[in-house]
Amino acid sequence: MKAIAALSAALLMPLSAHASEDIADQYPQSELYSKPVEVIPHVFSAIGATAPPTYENAGHNNNLSFIVTSEGVVVINAGASDALAKALHDEIKQVTDQPVVLVINENGQGHAMLGNGYWRDQGVDVLAHAEAIAETQENSDLILQRMRGYNKDRAGETRVEHANLSFEDRYDLSLGGVEMQVLHLGPAHDPGDIQVWIPAWDLLIAGDIAFHERMLPIFPHTCTKCWIETWQDKLEPLDPAYVIPGHGHPTNLPQVRRYTLDYLTDLRAKVGAHIEAGGDLASAYYVDQEQWKSLDTFEELATKNAGRVFEEMEWE
Repeated sequence: MKAIAALSAALLMPLSAHASEDIADQYPQSELYSKPVEVIPHVFSAIGATAPPTYENAGHNNNLSFIVTSEGVVVINAGASDALAKALHDEIKQVTDQPVVLVINENGQGHAMLGNGYWRDQGVDVLAHAEAIAETQENSDLILQRMRGYNKDRAGETRVEHANLSFEDRYDLSLGGVEMQVLHLGPAHDPGDIQVWIPAWDLLIAGDIAFHERMLPIFPHTCTKCWIETWQDKLEPLDPAYVIPGHGHPTNLPQVRRYTLDYLTDLRAKVGAHIEAGGDLASAYYVDQEQWKSLDTFEELATKNAGRVFEEMEWE
């Protein structure tokens, strides 16, 4: 059954995997970049652009997902603005009469949490990992100003509103007979990255631990060695059939493994060999990443990623 389910998940992938970077807006009648699709029964996702956030895509460059149960709706990611949060809410109302009862921020980045104010104004609780809340508290002004910079008038009255619920390792939720586990598997892409695991449905809403279609970004604070260990020790044993990554279309575990774990492993091997050969930072930017050039945002991120891995590995 697992193989059949994995094959079904693979069929969810679009024929043109990288088209969204070149399309300014797939759903012009809405603030959303694309209309939510039902990934598996009762689970929907509005797939964001794989390009950086822009005025044209309204900052919807991540996946905004929701789970419908008989006792309410759980939303994963608040959206990058009040307008995006409202647009997602409008779509939810077209699917179900059930109220939204919880919003989960997948991390402390703007497109995950800047819509919190809208949801709190609706009386909805917002959950995030403690480290994600700490990040938004420390960088709230910068997060908001960055969004206002690209979003201009579309920013509206968006404000920074921190999650009012937090957890450290795991938050269990039972709603309408659906058992959900909100997990912090360990260090990965960003402090406070979380995953939503629904064992009965073999579904992992992975957030930014898992990438495909677009190149993953490595931040100055990212520990790539830790990310690999978290993946191998904590994510792989879950063995989900269906994966909704933080960015890109719903897919399966082998696909995100290839473009996340395999990419990190390959880049670290290339940079490690460069260091062993006496190479410096200036030339580390240009280690061979040709096999990954088909990924969206390759031009923006490949050299930065190499430099940051060099800075991490030279002291390991």
